Amino acid sequence: MQPTNLTDPTYFHKVVDCQWACPAHTPVPEYIRLIGQGRYSDAYMINWVSNVFPGVLGRTCDRPCEPACRRGRVEENNGEKPEPVAICRLKRVAADMKDDVKGRMPTVAARNGKRIACVGAGPASLTVARDLVPLGYEVTVFDGEAKAGGFIRSQIPRFRLPESVIDEETGYILDLGVDFKSSQRVDSMSALMAQGYDAVFVGCGAPRGRDLEIPGRQEVAAHIHIGIDWLASVSFGHITSIAQRVIVLGGGNTAMDCCRSARRLGGADVKVIVRSGFEEMKASPWEKEDAVHEGIPIINFHVPKSFEHQDGKLLGMKFEVVKAVYDEKGRRSLVPTGAPDVFFECDTVLLAVGQENAFPWIERDCGIEFDRWGLPVLGKDTFQSTVPRVFFGGDAAFGPKNIITAVAHGHEAAVSIDLFVNGQETSRRPAPTTNLMSQKMGIHEWSYHNDVSIDTRFKVPWAKAEIALANIRVEVELGFDAATAFREASRCLNCDVQTVFTKETCIECDACVDICPMDCITFTTNGEEADLRTRLNAPALHAGQDLYVSGTLKTGKVMVKDEDVCLHCGLCAERCPTGAWDMQKFLLNTTQAGPQCRDIKIDNRVLETV
Repeated sequence: MQPTNLTDPTYFHKVVDCQWACPAHTPVPEYIRLIGQGRYSDAYMINWVSNVFPGVLGRTCDRPCEPACRRGRVEENNGEKPEPVAICRLKRVAADMKDDVKGRMPTVAARNGKRIACVGAGPASLTVARDLVPLGYEVTVFDGEAKAGGFIRSQIPRFRLPESVIDEETGYILDLGVDFKSSQRVDSMSALMAQGYDAVFVGCGAPRGRDLEIPGRQEVAAHIHIGIDWLASVSFGHITSIAQRVIVLGGGNTAMDCCRSARRLGGADVKVIVRSGFEEMKASPWEKEDAVHEGIPIINFHVPKSFEHQDGKLLGMKFEVVKAVYDEKGRRSLVPTGAPDVFFECDTVLLAVGQENAFPWIERDCGIEFDRWGLPVLGKDTFQSTVPRVFFGGDAAFGPKNIITAVAHGHEAAVSIDLFVNGQETSRRPAPTTNLMSQKMGIHEWSYHNDVSIDTRFKVPWAKAEIALANIRVEVELGFDAATAFREASRCLNCDVQTVFTKETCIECDACVDICPMDCITFTTNGEEADLRTRLNAPALHAGQDLYVSGTLKTGKVMVKDEDVCLHCGLCAERCPTGAWDMQKFLLNTTQAGPQCRDIKIDNRVLETV
């Protein structure tokens, strides 16, 4: 193998598994360390730069960072079910315990004469506004509702996300100087483009829930509701009660929100019925656990066949029982078991079987092309449509995802918009930059706490069930207190503090090999990667994590380090007699909209990126 290129921004980024997995690349270990130090406002602002909505996401994020967390891999002998650091809940700690941060928001440059329109006031559009307004852009955000937030406000129940948190964090952005056109729904893209905006960003989400056309659907339409529409009506107070017996169809997070909301609005017999297996449901594991915790059964492998009714009254639903069968390529199909159909009584059905994009307000002759699934044809990294000044992001771009993905889209689209209105190619964007800084404070001292905690993941306290289930606006999760937050933060392995090796000073004494608690380090002859992975002191089984390979040492061997289960404890650096190992903090500077991402031009020649 060739020596590892430490100047490549992706190498050490991939070692910080949580940050690598986060669509917005939030520097997770950095803000967790600050929480452990009680510096909640600093932790909040680090979050705010990248993920924009720390208080919202600290309660509702899909948490792609947590399955990636190294803690869950290195704890295989520390309990039956190793669990990652509670990254999401620590994010909420920063939001809940911070001081007033209004004075720390960015200053706004003088207006640059460029006008940007954002359709929808959801997370993607608000991220675009947050990135462009400080640069001097005049950003107008249109939304059909009275308040900003989009699906954050209308689809997430208040028992998971209090409205005060939404108001606060959307307010930080609007207060920068956004021209928010509330209760003004855009009904014509052609008319909007005719208003002379330099660029248009479409962040209107995926506003249409899928229906289920099976026998009986039309006859009992009054008793059947599309899940996302029903949740919006609940959120805005238009619906305050529900019938006693409720069936929720679907296995995603929307279904979980529907069943838990129905339980709080008076549903005594609420059940979720899904066609897939429980483990295959699209809902986040903790969402399913929360529903089950509240006494809501989830019945799987049942395919809806019909709505049963009599004289216009819904009696219940009939289901076919199926099982999962896999072919030789691992592809799943659901086949009938042959068991008799099952009938469940109900008074109301909530359909949460998926969402899809709907753009009836975009005229098909305005130049924006759509694919066969009804999604806009976009540049994968630029989010630019076939009309160069129109950009998409969030669920409106590539279909329904989640809040943090919408935020990431907003950041990237803001870069593209800034490049476009400055007459530059949107595809010419600099890569992220990185920085490494030694954490050495003495011979055996570091600027970070490198003792590895043996604590298992701490449980977040809940409100009492009799209180939480009686009021749909009572927040269920109460969050960590300061003491628990400190102990949970201490579980972080500081994966951004990297082990950096210098071959010129290595004397191949094997002291680092002897002291490494995870057998991560091996001195061996070089070879092809597949072969090398099998010859290490501990076989490197996680192919998704690159090996750290040095140049050739004096003996002709190379140092190979398996980054996968490294504890970042620094024992190798403490033990090394020559200082060949050092602990250096990695900082990723993501590409952001502004002059730094543009090219300098002289006489129409591109010289360099600023």
